[in-house]
Amino acid sequence: MSDTPNDHPGVLIFPPLLFVICVACGALAHALCPYRLPLGPWFRWVGGASGLTAGLLALWGQRTMKAAGTNVRPNLPALAIVAGGPFAFTRNPLYLALIGLFMGIGLALRSPAFLAFLAPLCLMLHFGVVLREERYLEAKFGDVYRGYKKRVRRWI
Repeated sequence: MSDTPNDHPGVLIFPPLLFVICVACGALAHALCPYRLPLGPWFRWVGGASGLTAGLLALWGQRTMKAAGTNVRPNLPALAIVAGGPFAFTRNPLYLALIGLFMGIGLALRSPAFLAFLAPLCLMLHFGVVLREERYLEAKFGDVYRGYKKRVRRWI
């Protein structure tokens, strides 16, 4: 593949937009059903720590991609396989960060209504984004990407 207008994985939705939609739906669900899980108030700290860790992972992943000279946005061409930084441990650190941030918010709220949208977020990321990106990267980078897939787990 060359760097043409069709040189991208064709994800179904821009992942940060998916995150915002799920947060909005979760917030609405929480407002309509404000039940809180019977966990201590210290659980807000667990949610906050999860969110902070996720934010740091996202920054690390973005900086690693930029340093490798490739695009962060999935609607732009991949210019390199990034195997350093957080990509040495997971092939999808930015999407793990979105999931961690969403979980952190839900845990801080102790809201089962909010957390109900975690499953749709994960499913859409997996089937609508990650699997499409993997097909694209394998077609574009061939054995280099297949070798990376063998060394590094998709998620954790």
